[in-house]
Amino acid sequence: MLQQLLLFLLLSLPPTLSLNQDGLFLLQAKLQLSDPQNALSDWNHRDATPCNWTAVTCDAATGGVATLDFSNLQLSGPVPATTLCRLPSLASLNFSYNNLNATLPAAAFSACAALLHLDLSQNLLSGAIPATLPDSLVTLDLSCNNFSGDIPASFGQLRQLQSLSLVSNLLAGTLPSSLGNISTLKILRLAYNTFDAGPIPKEFGNLKNLEELWLAGCSLVGPIPPSLGRLSNLLNLDLSQNNLVGDIPEQLVSGLRNIVQIELYENSLSGALPRAAFTNLANLERFDASTNELTGTIPEELCGLKKLGSLNLYENKLEGSLPETIVKSLNLYELKLFNNSLTGSLPSGLGKNSKLQSLDVSYNRFSGEIPARLCDGGALEELILIYNSFSGRIPESLEECKSLRRVRLGNNNFSGVVPEGLWGLPHLYLLELVYNSLSGSISNSISGAWNLSMLLISGNKFSGSIPEGVGELGNLEKFVANNNSLTGRIPKSVFRLSQLDRLVLGDNQLFGEIPVGVGGCKKLNELDLANNRLGGSIPKELGDLPVLNYLDLSGNQFSGEIPIELQKLKPDLLNLSNNQLSGVIPPLYANENYRKSFLGNPGLCKALSGLCPSLGGESEGKSRKYAWIFRFIFVLAGIVLIVGVAWFYFKFRDFKKMKKGFHFSKWRSFHKLGFSEFEIIKLLSEDNVIGSGASGKVYKVALSNGELVAVKKLWRATKMGNESVDSEKDGFEVEVETLGKIRHKNIVRLWCCCNSKDSKLLVYEYMPNGSLADLLHNSKKSLLDWPTRYKIAIDAAEGLSYLHHDCVPSIVHRDVKSSNILLDDEFGAKVADFGVAKIFKGANQGAESMSVIAGSYGYIAPGTTLNLNYQTNF
Repeated sequence: MLQQLLLFLLLSLPPTLSLNQDGLFLLQAKLQLSDPQNALSDWNHRDATPCNWTAVTCDAATGGVATLDFSNLQLSGPVPATTLCRLPSLASLNFSYNNLNATLPAAAFSACAALLHLDLSQNLLSGAIPATLPDSLVTLDLSCNNFSGDIPASFGQLRQLQSLSLVSNLLAGTLPSSLGNISTLKILRLAYNTFDAGPIPKEFGNLKNLEELWLAGCSLVGPIPPSLGRLSNLLNLDLSQNNLVGDIPEQLVSGLRNIVQIELYENSLSGALPRAAFTNLANLERFDASTNELTGTIPEELCGLKKLGSLNLYENKLEGSLPETIVKSLNLYELKLFNNSLTGSLPSGLGKNSKLQSLDVSYNRFSGEIPARLCDGGALEELILIYNSFSGRIPESLEECKSLRRVRLGNNNFSGVVPEGLWGLPHLYLLELVYNSLSGSISNSISGAWNLSMLLISGNKFSGSIPEGVGELGNLEKFVANNNSLTGRIPKSVFRLSQLDRLVLGDNQLFGEIPVGVGGCKKLNELDLANNRLGGSIPKELGDLPVLNYLDLSGNQFSGEIPIELQKLKPDLLNLSNNQLSGVIPPLYANENYRKSFLGNPGLCKALSGLCPSLGGESEGKSRKYAWIFRFIFVLAGIVLIVGVAWFYFKFRDFKKMKKGFHFSKWRSFHKLGFSEFEIIKLLSEDNVIGSGASGKVYKVALSNGELVAVKKLWRATKMGNESVDSEKDGFEVEVETLGKIRHKNIVRLWCCCNSKDSKLLVYEYMPNGSLADLLHNSKKSLLDWPTRYKIAIDAAEGLSYLHHDCVPSIVHRDVKSSNILLDDEFGAKVADFGVAKIFKGANQGAESMSVIAGSYGYIAPGTTLNLNYQTNF
């Protein structure tokens, strides 16, 4: 009624003050929209024409409104289609990147007779896609909304349509074959929808003008139809993340003469790559068939394409060697072949004729030396050769490769001295040389590697002292150099590294004291100096390190008392064994849980009863003399007790069911506990429930020692239809296996677990601020200012980085989302819920298959950016 009244008043204005008809229609449309930023504030009745208004462009010849561009104006409400379609000259309508949140009537735009371009992408529109659209449409973009239902078959009648984009909606059904009737179509994007499983319609081969076909994540099954080989104008083909099977059709590859990019990764393609057919793809620039089941060898014809820039064949079952013809690819900048069974040596001319940027052939069986000309183009940034059988020296040419950022040469057979310039490359942030036979010393030129974040050189034959220059690496987070022959003192400068997270120097020949100033490493999470010749006293400053979680000083010559300040720590591992310590053990550690932490220190024998073996004596002799008497008495008493309770046991054998299946013998701990596991059972009342889901409940438990823990109680698996639902069992075992081994400040800590007949318990550290998802979507979201969001993203990324790069073997979480990011009382983030995680083993150990889709609904594949905007669905 209000809108009608305002429109009546506008139409009643005197002619000298009134708008033309197009302006009145626009003001009526504005009344249907919410404009919180007043982006349309200059729309008014005082102007004679709307041609100078925001978002409005008029036709120069007729003066009528021809284009409306409302993109990025934060508008909300329904699309005022009926009103806008009354503009007779309207040819282009763009509402992208707004908050429109209604449904569209079936004939919403049918009256827009002149409309050529319609863009409603990046909104919150829902419901079915209108079945009736103007025949005049040339481009239609409805991407990134919540449209559901089938793609209307009537789209096949839009005879002038050149671009159709429906990416990232909730569309169902199968791909309609009627789309193959749109002969004018150049761009077809249907990726990332919830379609029913179905094949690629063979009718798509009729789209002779098609230049881009994007069908990633469309639940496609069956083989790739050979009819797609008729798309002679196709430049970009992306069929990734589906369940396609079979070989790549010869007709497809031989017919796509103008193709620039082919993406087939994450399917179930099998068989060998076609060979002769690649000779027809003279314009191919990017070929991605990774994460499939391809076998055989890499075709020479594919590697010899002169315009080939990117070749991704990783995570397949390819064998043989890398063809020498790869040196003919003059535009090659990316070559990723990791996780195959490739053998032989890399072509010696690799990198000679192109500006190679990224080379990753890890987890194969390559041998021989590193090609000396990899960086001839001066653009090499990533050199990843881990887990192969490469040998020989690291080429000296790499010390001149200033562009290098990541160098990973670990787990090979390299020998000799590392080129001096390689230590100090200015842009290098990861240098990994672990488990080779490299020798020589760490060059002091390392001080020039100002960007270095990770220095990993363990398991080699490095000797000499640690240079002072290491202390100038302000960005260094991980310095791992255990199992070498390093000597000398630990430089004082090392403990000035404010970003240092891991310092692992165990199993070397270091001597002297731990330098003063160790308390400056406030982010230090792991300190391992075991099995050296270090002496002096243990610095009390170690107790001031707020996140120190792993402290191993065993196998040295430390003396004096254990600093009482160490009680400030809550370490997952504390090992001070096999030193020369004396005095009193700090009260927090003077218990059975920490007995192994102090073994081999004669001066601590009296600090904890039974810590050291008895030295013998008269009383000991008497004890041994009569030991057999006590044993006999205990055995006899045991037999009597067993006979006495046997009847009681069988009479009341169902008694344990009253305890809800919690068998104490099945408790398993992963850390030093300051509480009793049995206390937890008493506190699992409904009053303590803080969350509930299909798999069970989560309890907040306050223990008698004042500590809070979170207890996840999983139900026993049930039946659904004809299928046994056993994912809970698998998720429990995976989570226990994964979290039981992890020690990191950004991974949620699993204290202990209980696996019984009827249910299972997982006991975690309690996170006061809950999950990121809860905080983003409730009234407390105002607490998440941008510095806090940035901190959460960094913490989560560090946790995932630890899983991917520092765990041995690596772990892939596979269900990263906001509800699995937990927050402590200072909004520190920790990654949680490892129920679908996979332990990723090396090629020599057998890599577990991860070809199936994992995670929960809305799962985002690893590698996507963690978005902390409250409007984002994780």
